[in-house]
Amino acid sequence: MLDPNLLRKELDVVVQALARRGVAFDAERFNALETRRKAVQIETETLQARRNAVAKLVGQLKSKGEDATEAMAEAQAIPARLKELEAELSDIQVQLSDWLMTVPNLPHASVPDGEDESANVEVRRWVPVALDDQGLPQPFTFEPKDHVTIGEGLGLDFESARRLTGARFMMLRGGLARLHRALAQFMLDVQTGEHGYQECYTPYIVNAATLLGTGQLPKFKDDMFWVTKGGQEGEGAEQEGEADDLYLISTSEITLTGAYRDTIVAEAELPFKLTAHTPCFRSEAGSGGRDTRGIIRQHQFDKVEMVQLVHPSQSYQALEEMAGHAEAVLQKLGLSYRVVALCAGDMGFGAAKTYDLEVWLPAQHAWREISSVSNCEAFQARRMQARYRPEKGKPEYLHTLNGSGLAVGRALVAILENYQQEDGSVVIPEVLRPYMGGQERLTP
Repeated sequence: MLDPNLLRKELDVVVQALARRGVAFDAERFNALETRRKAVQIETETLQARRNAVAKLVGQLKSKGEDATEAMAEAQAIPARLKELEAELSDIQVQLSDWLMTVPNLPHASVPDGEDESANVEVRRWVPVALDDQGLPQPFTFEPKDHVTIGEGLGLDFESARRLTGARFMMLRGGLARLHRALAQFMLDVQTGEHGYQECYTPYIVNAATLLGTGQLPKFKDDMFWVTKGGQEGEGAEQEGEADDLYLISTSEITLTGAYRDTIVAEAELPFKLTAHTPCFRSEAGSGGRDTRGIIRQHQFDKVEMVQLVHPSQSYQALEEMAGHAEAVLQKLGLSYRVVALCAGDMGFGAAKTYDLEVWLPAQHAWREISSVSNCEAFQARRMQARYRPEKGKPEYLHTLNGSGLAVGRALVAILENYQQEDGSVVIPEVLRPYMGGQERLTP
């Protein structure tokens, strides 16, 4: 959530920053609510002072034996008006809070301008294979097949998944299932053993308050899968409302970051570096039917997530480090990739700055996102009330960062396409072979 004090002091700056994201902030509405809020607070403070003065006056009149009837009548009327003002102030604050919960974060000054992905800026690329005449990776002397064609000969089973559940789910069998598991274990080992993250096992189901804190609710409810608490059904359960709903996580960023909701930690404990391997569940309501073939965009997929909660002065250094932590996994796997700085119009709701890592997929002849690393600054922490206590002074909001380290299914796609052989087999990257019992390739 945006800082209300920033809105009050530098509203024009906020309006201009949100315009970079293509968001028109209603300054007139905000000013009207603020004017009402100030008027209510002034009247409240004036009445509170008058209440104290009248109480003193009543005491003085009674002590002198004078008539205090009029003063007592005024004293008795004040509490009712104060209660009305309290209700009005609460209503204004709820309106402001509910509204600001739907407003995205402000882009950092270093974020490129632009409306969509066409304005994203490539920062660097890493290509360990030969290049074609266009300067793009060219690892093959034959026409590469896509991951679906390769995978179906190795244990990628869409038909069973369709019978079990429906479209956009997959079942893996045999060596391919083991390779999927090997990738997750390898990623966890890199992040914990080399980059200092603490491994966590988290719930896969969370409550609405957790999602409000990390920014998925209220704006993105339709992108989530949710169930009613206790398995309640029918009209009565529906009327219970959002507070009684539980949700399947769309990323373990939600649980790793949300674990610090309503907490104050010591400054000396910072930073917190956390990682987890979890399934992720997404309805893909806003995907517009993209990537319906294969396993690029599934309703259920696995991801190894990285989260950091840091001192505000360290968050942009942490962002660069986290991008490097995701890059290290791709480099160890020998996969060509590039790092892209997202423009203001293409960033996620809570991000102040984001880098996407895009891996090369030969069959698509395209770079495809495999990791997204974002600094949310204090945006999530303010919603969650996640703070740290400096040695001197009042508690302050943490800065939160998150990133994929990596998306397991998309890494599997990249390996199938980049390590395929002309006979339909797939060479297993050397760093994964210890997790595969020494196996060197998957054979149809």
